[in-house]
Amino acid sequence: MLSVALRTLRSRWTTFVGSFLALSLGVGLIATMGLALAASLDAPEHRPERFAGARAVVKGADTLRVPTRIGDRVAKLDSPRPVPPSLARELAALGRTVEDRTFAVRAEGGPAGLVGHSWSTAAFAPYRLDTGRAPRTADEAVATGDWTAPGRRVRTDRGTVTIVGTVRDLGFEQALFYTDGRAAQLLPRVDQLVVDADPGAVREKVAGSADATGVRVLTGAGRKDADADPERDSEALVAVNAMLGTAAGVTGFVSVFVVASTFAFAVAQRRREFGLLRTAGASPGQIRRLVLVEAMVVGVAASAAGCALGARGAPLLAAWLVDGGLAPDWFAIGSHTWPYQLAFWTGLFVALSGAVAASRRAGRTGPVEALRDAAVDTGTTRGRWFFGAGLLLTGIGLPVHALLTEPGGLLGRKSYTSGPMPLIVACALLAPVLVPPLARLLAWLPARLPGATGLLVRENAAAGVRRTAAVAAPVLVTVALTGSLLGATATIDEAKAREIRQRTTADFVISGPGGHGAGAGDGTGPGAGRSGFDAATVERIRRVPGAVVSPTAASAVHILEDGVALIRSDARAADPAALAATARLPLAAGRVTDLDDRSIIVTEEWERHTVGESVDIWRADGTRVSLRIAAVMRVGTGGNGVHVTPRNAPGAPVDRIEVKLAASADARAVAAGLRAAAGRSGGQVFTKDAWVAASYPETDGRTRTGFLLVLGIALLYTGISLANTLVMAGSDRVRELAALRLAGATALQVLRLVAAEALLVVAVGAVLGTLVAGVALGGLWGALGVLHAGSPLVLPWAALGAAAGACAVLATVSAVIPAALSLRRRPVEFAGTRE
Repeated sequence: MLSVALRTLRSRWTTFVGSFLALSLGVGLIATMGLALAASLDAPEHRPERFAGARAVVKGADTLRVPTRIGDRVAKLDSPRPVPPSLARELAALGRTVEDRTFAVRAEGGPAGLVGHSWSTAAFAPYRLDTGRAPRTADEAVATGDWTAPGRRVRTDRGTVTIVGTVRDLGFEQALFYTDGRAAQLLPRVDQLVVDADPGAVREKVAGSADATGVRVLTGAGRKDADADPERDSEALVAVNAMLGTAAGVTGFVSVFVVASTFAFAVAQRRREFGLLRTAGASPGQIRRLVLVEAMVVGVAASAAGCALGARGAPLLAAWLVDGGLAPDWFAIGSHTWPYQLAFWTGLFVALSGAVAASRRAGRTGPVEALRDAAVDTGTTRGRWFFGAGLLLTGIGLPVHALLTEPGGLLGRKSYTSGPMPLIVACALLAPVLVPPLARLLAWLPARLPGATGLLVRENAAAGVRRTAAVAAPVLVTVALTGSLLGATATIDEAKAREIRQRTTADFVISGPGGHGAGAGDGTGPGAGRSGFDAATVERIRRVPGAVVSPTAASAVHILEDGVALIRSDARAADPAALAATARLPLAAGRVTDLDDRSIIVTEEWERHTVGESVDIWRADGTRVSLRIAAVMRVGTGGNGVHVTPRNAPGAPVDRIEVKLAASADARAVAAGLRAAAGRSGGQVFTKDAWVAASYPETDGRTRTGFLLVLGIALLYTGISLANTLVMAGSDRVRELAALRLAGATALQVLRLVAAEALLVVAVGAVLGTLVAGVALGGLWGALGVLHAGSPLVLPWAALGAAAGACAVLATVSAVIPAALSLRRRPVEFAGTRE
């Protein structure tokens, strides 16, 4: 059997080369994405930075710990507590202590993310003076890096300082070091305390203190938790992992789908050969074993080649992610081997599955029936009907079920990424039913034009169902994924923009320093400093004539649901009367003006969301409080969060100020006054329309880039597979084209026929792909309606047209070139060619 299979491979090398290319590229894609995904699972070990030279660091409570019946639930606090003064005095008895304070600083000409520290803490990094000297007075400072130099006067929001020295930039922060006394004036609270004493004695002292609830003693590798953002490497990988997980899932689906389609078509091309073997006495089992051995030989070789391609492609993908800012600078491919195993065995399994499934029909047919059936594809097997109809019902039924039970789930990336996949496979399985009427419909007008070309195109496409389906499959998957992924993000973006537009009744919005403040929480890591407007700036803005001002602050609350789930919810703190004057919250019940220090506005997502009920929450600093529900907001797109008063948002600085024009106030005069009042603090003044435009698109930048990555890889692979399938199909049409030439058709007419057929098949795939995208987006659109976040359905027509156009050009070239080469010889030579 192996010798027969090898001789078959040599005689039908064109078909098997096509299968080899499709499988090797598919396995290469799976290996590449698997290696990149494996690299995103493990962050490098984070070592202590700011306090690498400290013996022990005492850190104020920064963790919320809630006991439940299944164990303690733990979460990070958005507003960590300071080190208690009484504890600091007790620790001073053990040895020298150094108070650490961290606060945001905005300097003219300074770097973004600049923070302030006390000079005494610099020695623990350790920082060493490169130039100048240490600060001695309140108006002196030492800077990291080379953005300034000794002797220069720098204006900051903390006052003008003279740079008296510089230290080397260690790579983890940009800082200004003040005298200890000036740092204490700028931030009275003590974030952390360095203790030069035996760590065991420090732990004992903290454990015995009555005011040390939640306080931690950091030593050794644990001192990394005293850095500004100790989990930044892991958090950076979370986004990379999510993006690569989506990309791996989609590219894996595309690879398996195209490879299975290609192998099935390669076997279907050989039904006449199988008929001859049956006539010669071969049993159905022998034919199936022959196909199985051939598929195994090709599968093993192609899968091995694909793994080699993946080993070359993965580092290139990692470098592209780093260069594009999608991954941290240290991201690189590791030494994992499981992606190779997964890719190899997946490729071999798909090759065998596709070949066996297609060969069963040939093995079941009789010799004469197989020979007659080789010219025209007819009928659909019961298996195709069963699985195709099942997947079609699944692709439609799952969104309908979600609409009735949990519509918010349809807005998740996993949902609208995987939603089109059952529909794509269903269309491929039901191709014998869908392709003929669709091809005749699309070719209805060309078939009625003068000449026989349109008629031949229509009948060839409708009769050669398997060839048409195999060529249309890459187009189908490309167009469907393009429409559904880009359409989903565009539709959700538009819904979010509508929500912001409808909610904002203010005429102006002033964003906090360092951003437009669209999010509910600008949670910086412990020690990073909480950026926002100071009280003086807020008061200056309040005094602008004609302005009704509503300052708000980003915070967070935690709630325990079902007795075991500790859930964090973004919160915005505001004065109720001012909030009602400048915003229109999407309320389902209650009133904004009923909000006070003993109440909260929640969303319908909360377990308890009835006006008048009481809920126990933990505020941003970990304190527990029971609040009455004053109003309930609709869920919308999921970004509504909750609203509280400033008293229930401890430690949250004002980061956004919404301004409504008073009656008869001049808009230009008010805008000028706002810019003058906010300019010194780094705030930006937006009109309502500018605010809406600036607020919503940035949140989906990484998701959109990830989808473009997915679609780029999918389009490249499906394009190669499309060309490959057309070349495979063209190799079996030599006699057919020769017969047309002998019937009187010119070479140009034959080429026009081939090109028109290719365009028709691409049109069939594009129409099916657009329908799949439309159905998939219909569920998303329905979910937005149920969630009262109605938005028009956005189909990315430009992207759909570009994808279909690229497929059309590639298909035409791939079909015409082999046909043109075959026409260079005399038709009579091919007319008698042996199959």
